[in-house]
Amino acid sequence: MTRRCAILALVAGLAIALSPVSASAHKPSDSYLSLSIDGQEVTGQWDIALRDLDYAIGLDSDNNGVITWGELRAHQAAIAAYAFAHLALETDHQSCTLRATGHLLDDHSDGAYEVLRFAADCPAAPAKLGVAYSLLFDLDPQHRGLLRVEERGRTHAAVLSPAQNTWTLGDSSLGRWRAVLDYLREGVWHIWTGFDHMLFLAALLLPAVLQYRSGRWVAVATFRQAFGDVVKVVSAFTLAHSITLSLAVLGWIAIPSRVVESAIAASVVAAALNNLYPLFHKRLWLVAFGFGLVHGLGFANVLAELGLPTNALLLSLASFNIGVEVGQLAIVAVFLPAAFLLRRHWLYPRLVLGLGSCCIATVAALWLLERSLAIRLLS
Repeated sequence: MTRRCAILALVAGLAIALSPVSASAHKPSDSYLSLSIDGQEVTGQWDIALRDLDYAIGLDSDNNGVITWGELRAHQAAIAAYAFAHLALETDHQSCTLRATGHLLDDHSDGAYEVLRFAADCPAAPAKLGVAYSLLFDLDPQHRGLLRVEERGRTHAAVLSPAQNTWTLGDSSLGRWRAVLDYLREGVWHIWTGFDHMLFLAALLLPAVLQYRSGRWVAVATFRQAFGDVVKVVSAFTLAHSITLSLAVLGWIAIPSRVVESAIAASVVAAALNNLYPLFHKRLWLVAFGFGLVHGLGFANVLAELGLPTNALLLSLASFNIGVEVGQLAIVAVFLPAAFLLRRHWLYPRLVLGLGSCCIATVAALWLLERSLAIRLLS
């Protein structure tokens, strides 16, 4: 019975990991809210995904699956009304009045976004500006609002969620620690919802309870051996992505997002195929380190769109890295005991490792085609 439960757990885990095969597998639903404070004047820009707006208020008037610029223009007033109904700014407990000043269209890594520019008429200079955010929370609890505030040459940032939907401008250490906690949660959240990272990690973990001998995979003798291999793989991946993430966020290296996302998809394909045709079966940690450098650039693209607070730059960067590591360790803690229990069962090398790696390689190959050729193959 215990072994049967472990089989079901592993198969269910693979099914969950492979189910959300979207072209934007790297990003969940986010919006980007930027505020700029200059004396009593507050201006803002709010980037909201067209797919989210279409889901919330309906933009595709003719239901042909394509949102045109004409349809977007026809819904500008409705977009502004919907957005402002889910955002509140206040100074000293007095509400600011929001008004739209422009509508644009922009492309992010996961599709087209409405760019809503606006101004806030506040009764006083916003030394203690308060922000309350509730966009899409009633429709998608996984949605996040990525807030960035520019004020007197300083950058403040926060991640707004249903559990933490308010933010207040302040110079205290409490504000810095709030940012640290936000980035810690965002790191955990990103590894759990970044399906390309998840599948790469899964491809590396699947053979952890096996060893390649005489042309076939056989079970390892002890849990200690499997655990040691996993520690090496996860540590190498963490070290590598921490290096490139830090270098990219600090502006020392810059690679186009399209190249990075394509390389990440290629790394998932390579890791999965290595399970089927093993070339690196003794030192998988080297594979994890090499491709981890690429994945770190992907993490950096997420932070680049959010922005890091200047008053807690290094703390927030370290916090995001720690969050990613915590997320990885949680995955390992669930996967490894079940995999070790099943390692001698004939289903593991054939179904879990073999079929699982085939599925991972197939999905990642489609991502690679989409990202490198800018085409859409998956819904």
